[in-house]
Amino acid sequence: MPLIAEAVIFLGAAVVAVPLSKRLGLGSVLGYLLAGAAIGPWGLSLIYDVESILHFGEFGVVLLLFLIGLELQPERLWTMRRPVFGLGGAQVAVSAAILAAVCYGLGVPWPGAVAIGVALSLSSTAFALQIMAEKGHLTTRYGRAAFSVLLFQDIAAIPIIALVPLLGGGKEMTGTDIWVDGLTIAGVIAAVIVVGRYLLRFVLGNIAETGLREIFTACGLLTVVGTALLMQSVGLSMALGAFLAGVLLADSEYRHALEADIEPFKGLLLGLFFIAVGMSVNFGLLITEFLIVIGCVVGLVAVKAAVLWGLGYVNGLNGLARRNLAIAISQGGEFAFVILGIAVGADVLERQNAEMAILVVTLSMAVTPLLYLISDRFNAQPQPDIPDDAMPGEVEHPVIIAGFGRFGQIIGRILRAKRIGFTALELDPNQINFVAKYGNKIYYGDSTRYDVLLAAGASDAKVLLLAVDDPDQSVRTAELVRERFPNLTVIARAKDRQHAYRLMEQGVTHVIRETFHSGIEAGRITLENIGFSGKDARHIAELFRDHDERRLKHQFGHHKDEQAFQEEARAWAEELEDIFAQDALDDQPDDGEKKG
Repeated sequence: MPLIAEAVIFLGAAVVAVPLSKRLGLGSVLGYLLAGAAIGPWGLSLIYDVESILHFGEFGVVLLLFLIGLELQPERLWTMRRPVFGLGGAQVAVSAAILAAVCYGLGVPWPGAVAIGVALSLSSTAFALQIMAEKGHLTTRYGRAAFSVLLFQDIAAIPIIALVPLLGGGKEMTGTDIWVDGLTIAGVIAAVIVVGRYLLRFVLGNIAETGLREIFTACGLLTVVGTALLMQSVGLSMALGAFLAGVLLADSEYRHALEADIEPFKGLLLGLFFIAVGMSVNFGLLITEFLIVIGCVVGLVAVKAAVLWGLGYVNGLNGLARRNLAIAISQGGEFAFVILGIAVGADVLERQNAEMAILVVTLSMAVTPLLYLISDRFNAQPQPDIPDDAMPGEVEHPVIIAGFGRFGQIIGRILRAKRIGFTALELDPNQINFVAKYGNKIYYGDSTRYDVLLAAGASDAKVLLLAVDDPDQSVRTAELVRERFPNLTVIARAKDRQHAYRLMEQGVTHVIRETFHSGIEAGRITLENIGFSGKDARHIAELFRDHDERRLKHQFGHHKDEQAFQEEARAWAEELEDIFAQDALDDQPDDGEKKG
């Protein structure tokens, strides 16, 4: 079958199955798996070459791990170290030990039992977070606990993927071979660290100066794929290489732009990977071994739920929170497909056992929404209150500053002095480098792009300070925020009155004219220096400010009619003169005061 025809089949299956699955509350991952099952050997038999597609789709996993690395900023991880490594580490260790022991008791050799136990101990990050976000549970105590466990699982998946092949043994090596291989691996890792920390940032900065977005995207993809292949060439996991590259760039000013550019490729390739997994699922086992499969699904969910319930109890969660935690991440996860595939390839696990485990993981994902429905049906208690100490990722940067020139820097200094976190976006690499010399951290990114704002945390932030120099870019950003991020309060800098009106057309109610207030302040000082008292000068400045603010709002809506606008300007000028004249009369003493 021609490649273009296969592409049409894959895209068509995803377009139909994934939205339908999300509408039914089953999540996108399960939708991709169902799409693969529909077009694969157990469905319509439209595609047969599952193995090659699976290998190609693994690049989606590589990109996923790169993005996970980008998110793991050292300071954020340190802030969450106790729930992540304590709660998350306990969940993985206890669940893996129980599941591995059960598999070994059922006759699976110990290397394969360990591989299955570790693989099944991991949950679906995308699946669980999506369901909790839709229910508004992410900021509850159980939601924060679930997030911590999932974060640890994402971190733990990296060494697990790298170490699973070792369970199958390997070729015998002499002492010389061990030293040569060890030094080679150490040299490659050191080279990746040096290049990622220093040279890569320099290259990205130079590419950003060209303004060629597609080349910047190409450089990001080259970084991920090149590092992954380099790691593979010395016998390490491609996923480990991609993760390391992400961690090295986590503190880079290009982090958000890279995340926004890589995300679409990750989504498509990871979707292709899940489709290929769905095609490779042996649904024949569901027919021939129905009771065993169902028993394994129930056993997996029950074991993980029991472990999570117990950990929730130890961590002081109430009964409803413990139950929700046990439901939210009791399913198998997407990393299980990767780990089991690697285990089969390394002769750690027999293919028939891996096929059974993959089928169990797939079906366990479908169980989670059903458990939530049952829990909600019998839940007569109110949802637990949202705690004051919300997740660090949500309160860490409540403000986004788009444009970090002189105007934006003043705002940033105020926020920093009050220890209020913010994310600053700037499109000029030279400005980024200049500001960095003074210890300020800003990110390269275009605020008119939805994916960049999303990567910068616009979904959770409270305020967007729109301080870009270009009025057109400013208005496009305001339009994007109005359409996609209605939760954000926009405070915008306007270069002049017409720019202010364009922003107001996009629903921006907090418009700060950049020269208006400084001009009023200069006028006040001028009045004082020509003989007015400080009190009178401030009063005159306040009258002018209030009058002009009223004029700005009154003329909005018919400001595009130039002739009418000019006529009204003259009328408003005359009104201002009358206001000042009347104010001067009011300040004169009356006759009684003169006589006294």
